Amino acid sequence: MFVILTSKPGQFRTEAVPGVVPVETWEYLFYGRPKATFVIAVLENAPAFTKVRVIDETDGPDAAPVVNHVPVKFLERFDTLDAAHAALRQLAHFGSMDLSLRKQ
Repeated sequence: MFVILTSKPGQFRTEAVPGVVPVETWEYLFYGRPKATFVIAVLENAPAFTKVRVIDETDGPDAAPVVNHVPVKFLERFDTLDAAHAALRQLAHFGSMDLSLRKQ
């Protein structure tokens, strides 16, 4: 089972925890500028109460970070890596806008 973890620099970042193992990283480009990072991760024996960390980055470097713990049961799951790729491709297409994904 796969999930997609999203991070937006300067806004928030999502971190994998034990049982959530990153397998691929993709950068989302909007008119050539990086806007987000997507990490496809596999759930390895991760029970439904496993929680990924989402860290708020909007308060600046001197502020104490706000950390949220989101249960993986709330994340969209994909049976295969190909299904996760298809979901990412869908995100990177909207009309004639210049949107793309770049594998890291």
